[in-house]
Amino acid sequence: MKHPIYKKNTICDYNLPDKIKAEAWVEDLFYWIFSIGKVYSDYDYFINKEAKLRLVLAELINDVLEDTEKTNAHVAQFFVALESIHTRLEGDLDAVFNFDPAAKTKSEVLLAYPGFFAIAVYRVSHHLWNSGIPVLPRLISEYVHSKTGIDIHPGATIGERFFIDHGTGIVIGETAIIGNDVKIYQGVTLGALNVSKDLAEEKRHPTIGNDVIIYANATILGGNTLIGNGAVIGGNVWITNSIPDDSLVYHKSEIVIKNISNFPEPLNFVI
Repeated sequence: MKHPIYKKNTICDYNLPDKIKAEAWVEDLFYWIFSIGKVYSDYDYFINKEAKLRLVLAELINDVLEDTEKTNAHVAQFFVALESIHTRLEGDLDAVFNFDPAAKTKSEVLLAYPGFFAIAVYRVSHHLWNSGIPVLPRLISEYVHSKTGIDIHPGATIGERFFIDHGTGIVIGETAIIGNDVKIYQGVTLGALNVSKDLAEEKRHPTIGNDVIIYANATILGGNTLIGNGAVIGGNVWITNSIPDDSLVYHKSEIVIKNISNFPEPLNFVI
């Protein structure tokens, strides 16, 4: 007689790819795309690495599709698409380097900026998502989430020259649309107003126009919410309605500074 827990755990919607293998593949792909380390100095190593990346991707995709012919077609399509993905990532890299005064070299951005790593893996997972491959795009997106604190759904649509600064706590939902030359700081949420399951096929997340800057901890919600081109969204704001082009939105708070000597000694609370 089989163990009762084993019997319960044999029900699954999909065959699942190897999580550890998928995470290692993402790291290897990132280093290979940008020819970091030995990949840069040894062309034969570069070519051999590509072959291994193709092989592992085929294993991961076939785990969920169980169709060798379709798997091989997806792998071939992905490596053709990598050239355009790389071109977009070069634009993202330029955006980070040109905008952030703390970035001393592009190599520093490649190796030390979690925001750029999150963008790079998003562009890979987005292609896999649009190709209709189940599970795997979410798996590698969640690896980045766990590593950087940046949660970008692979279904989101993000334009060119995207810049994430610091990044921790950013959430970008599945149906969010982000234009070109957008800059987002830590803690920003592009989320849904309603999380009802029956709205799964609806546009639930906001649209961000071109040349928009969204500062730390801003929350923008709703599928009908449009942030106009050139808008600047200040920190800590809560937005559920559309904002016109070239707007400045900010949260006004009052900070009071007084001399502590004018106040009696505070009570010593013990909690």
